[in-house]
Amino acid sequence: MMRSETMRSQSIRSNSFRKFLYISPFMVLLAVFAYYPLYGWVYAFFDYTPPIPLSQSPFVGFKWFHSLVENQVKIDQLLQVIKNTFGISGLGILFSWLPMIFAIFLTEIKAVRFRKFIQTVTTLPNFISWVLVYSLAFSMFSSEGMVNGFLHMTGLSDSPVLFLQSSDHVWLTMWFWATWKTLGWSAILYIAAIMGIDESLYEAAYVDGATRMQVIRHVVLPSMMPTYFVLLMLQIASFLNNGLEQYFVFQNAFNKDTMQVLDLYVYNLAMGGGSYSVSVAISMLKSLISVVLLFSVNGLSKLLRGEGIV
Repeated sequence: MMRSETMRSQSIRSNSFRKFLYISPFMVLLAVFAYYPLYGWVYAFFDYTPPIPLSQSPFVGFKWFHSLVENQVKIDQLLQVIKNTFGISGLGILFSWLPMIFAIFLTEIKAVRFRKFIQTVTTLPNFISWVLVYSLAFSMFSSEGMVNGFLHMTGLSDSPVLFLQSSDHVWLTMWFWATWKTLGWSAILYIAAIMGIDESLYEAAYVDGATRMQVIRHVVLPSMMPTYFVLLMLQIASFLNNGLEQYFVFQNAFNKDTMQVLDLYVYNLAMGGGSYSVSVAISMLKSLISVVLLFSVNGLSKLLRGEGIV
């Protein structure tokens, strides 16, 4: 009996070690590309100026963290950047249900070819760079673009409307372009969740006389909620991470105040102002806040739903 237990224990250990070997290459990649770069945080504690090596740069402690709030001008600028970040990220979270609804509507299309066509057309923009997206926006909404040409031709406007140069509704337009680019791609996970729903649930609903809308409401939506909440938690955890490319290509002198989010602000500080140490300090704070948000949302999810992602 003891020998059988020993052999079973050895088999479990051997199985576990084999599975560990399977994931070890990915753990190495994670360590190299995700954790090793955290060494760069040390730049936030030095007065670093390229090309002087870090070893020859003076240690200044928390000087750059204090400099973020040392005068009212910097405070106002940082508050505006945070306001922009919160506004654009807030819109993303407010409409985070759109990919789920789109996935439901997509799976309801009975014509297979038409459904595949719609899915392909809405997924392709995800693979287009933001430079090309801006080129499309410029060709349509610039002062000499297609929209202004149509307005002038129909007599609706005598002078060009400066859509891209305007600082009005910047948050909304940035949310629109991001949604247009990622809607189809974001719906893929929800489509997979729908495909995984047990067929017996559909059959039971139809036997009870449920209509198609009732099936969606009482079968499809509840089955998709776990996926939705996981993605929502990840989105809240990355609340301060808007990305850089979109805002970098759309920014100009006219909309910079309402366009500049934290990622773009960090880039402009480092590459435009040469404040490398200050930009690292802000990135460091942003990453720490994101970790806090992740664990906070995970704890709240465990409290309300009984399960989390960590």
